[in-house]
Amino acid sequence: MKISILKSSPFLLATAFAALSFALPGDPWVVPDKNAKTPNPIKTSAQSIADGKALWAKNCQSCHGKAGEGDGSKAAQLKTLPPSFASADFQKQPDGAIFYKTSEGRGDMPSFKKKLPDAEDIWNLVNYMRTFKK
Repeated sequence: MKISILKSSPFLLATAFAALSFALPGDPWVVPDKNAKTPNPIKTSAQSIADGKALWAKNCQSCHGKAGEGDGSKAAQLKTLPPSFASADFQKQPDGAIFYKTSEGRGDMPSFKKKLPDAEDIWNLVNYMRTFKK
C-alpha cells in the first residue's frame, strides 16, 4: 500500500516543526528585545570590575576559563564548548543580552538567577566580562 506524499505532508510538517523547536548546539541564542535593551545600571568602575572578577573566579571560570576563552577545566565535559567572551561577536552584544543569558541560562549554561539573586552581582559580572579582549 502506497502512502502519497500529499497524505503524509501534515505528518512531515509536524515532524519538521518538532525537530526545529529544540535548540541545537550552535543555534543562535535569541534574547527578547526588551531584555537586550535593558541598560546596565551599574557604572563600570574598579570596584565593580573587582567584584565581577571575584564572582567570575567562583562561578564561571571552571567552564569559561580565566580569560573567558571557553577553556576552563570543566569545558571539555560540556556538550557544547563555551564561546570566547573576548571575541568581537560576544563583545558586540548589548549589556542587557549578556545579563539575560547569564541570568536565564540555556543548555549547558546554568541559570544564575537563583545562585546570584542580587541583580547587581550579575551586572558586575557583565562589567568584568567587558574586560576580556583579544
